[in-house]
Amino acid sequence: MTLALNLYTQGIDPGLHFPKIREVVETVEYCNGLPVHPRHPYAGELVHTAFSGSHQDAIKKGFAARESRTDEIWEVPYLPIDPADIGESYEAVIRVNSQSGKGGVAWVMEKERGLKLPRALQVDFSKHVQRLAERKGAELSADDIWGEFLRAYHVGDASIFELIDCETQGYRTAGTERTFTGRVRHRERVIQLTGRGNGLVSAVLSALNESFGLALDVIDYNEHALSRGTDAKAAAYLHCRRSDGAEVFGVGIDDDLATASVKATLSAASASVC
Repeated sequence: MTLALNLYTQGIDPGLHFPKIREVVETVEYCNGLPVHPRHPYAGELVHTAFSGSHQDAIKKGFAARESRTDEIWEVPYLPIDPADIGESYEAVIRVNSQSGKGGVAWVMEKERGLKLPRALQVDFSKHVQRLAERKGAELSADDIWGEFLRAYHVGDASIFELIDCETQGYRTAGTERTFTGRVRHRERVIQLTGRGNGLVSAVLSALNESFGLALDVIDYNEHALSRGTDAKAAAYLHCRRSDGAEVFGVGIDDDLATASVKATLSAASASVC
């Protein structure tokens, strides 16, 4: 089998087909009474799995490059064959522990939640994940990582500044001011906010800075759709700097992009007061 798959990686069809390698492994283990080593070529349970940060980053970039190609050639670092060709899934290709880097964490967030984290946010979040892995002393599941993401960036119930409702006025044309008006819950109090700026994010920040003295400045902003279609959700990411020079991040997810941007701003504000 190993020889056949080696030929396959060199573009030579050996005429053998292994659509469900797990079933083959189970049969071999039953007949021999011996387990197949987790790192055994092609058949091991962990043979397609990367824990190292540098390996994970290379695999992530390899998959991204493959998506932009039009041919069927398989060229992904550290994966000599496509796991799908032998009945394996991509779920175990990258698994996260204390040795994993930003690439592995970003892979899990994109594959499990559809979030394409900006590079600066990848770097920041990987530190949170590493600390969590060290505390647990074990491999982290996708749910572990998602829970840490919600806590780290005050998303949803973890938010200190929670949006109740809002209105925006004005246009995005040059020289036109944008006005934000909304109600925000802050530590059990509902507060009416109003702010103006040259865009929605700056208008919300103006309202927060004036009401709470946060003094946040925008470093970077990113947004993308989480899925395609008329019911697609949107994600917004905000990178800010406080008056003391410390950098904070905000994340917003909503059916409406404008609302996602507002939530990302409130998320960053929540991080700035912790």
